[in-house]
Amino acid sequence: MTNSSSISPLEPAPINRRELGVKQRTYIPQNLEIKWENLSPIFEELQHRNINSAAELEQWLKDKSELEAALEEDFAWRYIKMSCDTANEQLVTDFQYFATEIEPKIAPLANELNKKLVESPYVDELDEQKYFVYLRGVRKALELFREENIPLFTELQVKQQKYQGITGAMSVTINDQEYTLEQASNFLKDTDRSVRQQAWETIQQRRLVDKDQLNILFDELVKLRHQVALNAGFENYRDYMFQALGRFDYTPRDCYKFAEAIEQEIVPILKEQADKRQEALGLAELKPWDLEVSTTGKPALKPFQNGADLIDKSIACFNQIDPSLGEKLAIMKANNLFDVESRMGKAPGGYNYPLAETGAPFIFMNSANSLRDLTTMVHEGGHAIHTFLTANLELNDFKHCPSEVAELASMSMELISMDQWSVYFDKEEDLIRAKKEQLVDVLKTLPWVAVIDQFQHWIYTNPEHNAADREEAFKQIYTRFGAGFADWTEFEQQFGNVWQKQLHLFEVPFYYIEYAIAQLGAIAVWKNYKENPERGLQQYLDALALGYTKPMNEIYETAGIKFDFSADYIKELAGFVKEELEKLG
Repeated sequence: MTNSSSISPLEPAPINRRELGVKQRTYIPQNLEIKWENLSPIFEELQHRNINSAAELEQWLKDKSELEAALEEDFAWRYIKMSCDTANEQLVTDFQYFATEIEPKIAPLANELNKKLVESPYVDELDEQKYFVYLRGVRKALELFREENIPLFTELQVKQQKYQGITGAMSVTINDQEYTLEQASNFLKDTDRSVRQQAWETIQQRRLVDKDQLNILFDELVKLRHQVALNAGFENYRDYMFQALGRFDYTPRDCYKFAEAIEQEIVPILKEQADKRQEALGLAELKPWDLEVSTTGKPALKPFQNGADLIDKSIACFNQIDPSLGEKLAIMKANNLFDVESRMGKAPGGYNYPLAETGAPFIFMNSANSLRDLTTMVHEGGHAIHTFLTANLELNDFKHCPSEVAELASMSMELISMDQWSVYFDKEEDLIRAKKEQLVDVLKTLPWVAVIDQFQHWIYTNPEHNAADREEAFKQIYTRFGAGFADWTEFEQQFGNVWQKQLHLFEVPFYYIEYAIAQLGAIAVWKNYKENPERGLQQYLDALALGYTKPMNEIYETAGIKFDFSADYIKELAGFVKEELEKLG
């Protein structure tokens, strides 16, 4: 059962459309049921409409955008409900209907509409400043489109969803009680080392049960993705995805250099932190189950009581940053746009899913009453604010930000919100401890992102590899970036399998380097905020409100920061975080 603060995955959320300021449809029917027989005439009209001026072309764009927003929101609800209850076969079927019956039919028509746009004699009369980023993306999509990839994308969509089903069914029994893996991970914070070790080994053993199944699934995904790349004229899927993701601002070579800079500047700081941890815990060596426990010798922090408490405290926290931010989370609560507690059969992880037509998002996560859950909530809350700020942009595509911008919204909020974390902690010492743990986590994000990113480069530039090759490559890459600074002796199998917990590898390939780029940007945003809270917050909000109407570097400049991931910049920002850590004692 879901808690009272969460949507039932079986029922649509009772959204108060007036409270959310949902725009009225002016082109598609108000009660349009998303079935192909209803959609086909609308696509037909858009395809064959006569356009006789730039003004008519703009109206055509708005009508097309209205249809796209309705389709996106319908798909969003199917995905949300399925991830809320992965064991419900009807919800899986509903999701697969869209993936197999709607999307494959839309793809070629969407491509034709893109052609109609760029071939229009009036396209050059559109405001270049307003439409530059959008038209650049449309032209790239046309360049990459291949009819033969449509069935492959359908197959990928269906196969990727299997990861949720497999991992959502994972649970363990500890002390005669059944826990999801997220809930069981709380035992890794126990001050009794034997409790931590038993919990870690139990969790890892459960993951190994499905290791082969997930490896087979991943092999199938790699093969399909490689074929997509070949069909589009690329040597490998990595090079294809850099184009498909619209990475106009950096190259694979830049990613390799970024990884080297993280290895050079961040790994030594974290090694120092790990040595201090080992000394504080009085251990001869750190094991994988020693990395989450507090070095104070005190029990794990408990920032909230349950899901409802987490939501209420987060609203209060955002209110203290700025009342307009708290109001947005309160609107989400009033409209049942949260599902936050971990439970059996729920997909792993957390996300903020924008509801394109409603203009609000849905926050999904697996809370188990830990500090990590607090940071997940403020992270997803940053995404939520971004969704609200871009809700009224003229075209739906203007809201489709690159991940480097989307994650800037969320990761900055993790840091900006810290000064208001007193709403979660009654004691000053707990607040200081929470801030210290968060800042160490900020630095730990960078090498882990480098590991996953470099691993993906290896996977897709070596598409003929097998599961054993993949495991060996992961071990080498993870070791290069510290391997969590733990001794994995006697746990080689578990060590080589760590990558399977990363949902992104299965569901959203090549979406990961953005976290590191955005983490640097977030540190810079926080630095500005510390120096001048009012100005720093306003620059951050102004940047988010742009959506994707400006190139990425201009959005970062609007936030008052640089789009830069050079070694010098990493060193400067890591030094700032280290100073802030030292101030906390």
